[in-house]
Amino acid sequence: MSKLDSITPSRVWKFGPQIDTDTLAPGAYMKFSIDVISKHVLESVRAEFASEVKPGDVMVAGPGFGVGSSREQAAGVLVHLGVKAVIAPSFSGLFFRNAFNLGLLLLTCPRAEELQDGELVLLQGQQLQKLNGEPLECEPIPTFLMEMVEQKGLMNVLKLKMKKT
Repeated sequence: MSKLDSITPSRVWKFGPQIDTDTLAPGAYMKFSIDVISKHVLESVRAEFASEVKPGDVMVAGPGFGVGSSREQAAGVLVHLGVKAVIAPSFSGLFFRNAFNLGLLLLTCPRAEELQDGELVLLQGQQLQKLNGEPLECEPIPTFLMEMVEQKGLMNVLKLKMKKT
């Protein structure tokens, strides 16, 4: 049995290309806490997402995920809701860095759009696989970024390093 066989499948929530930071963390709610902002995540494109997403679910999107402003709440709401990973062919550079800083796994996968809404996938670390056993190749993630995901964010990585010194 492989490591992938022993994990729980994740449900796919599929979105289109160019999901921007204002769609993820609407500007009208930025003065509120992450609890409030998370209730409005993606409401303009998929109103049920915030209330129906479950911890361990994954998001799949087209190219350009996270374009727009540098607001870290755009990644923070996904972490808050328990999204396990976002899988897309490409990401905005600012969103990419903010996501890893907050411990959110992003997988750059050229074939991401082949996944269907509601489909179940197996995800362990950087390995993505359809339930039929077909792997989906993703770009490798540097060790230091995976450490941020494993430790649930950059601040936890730094705290751990401080304890070791």
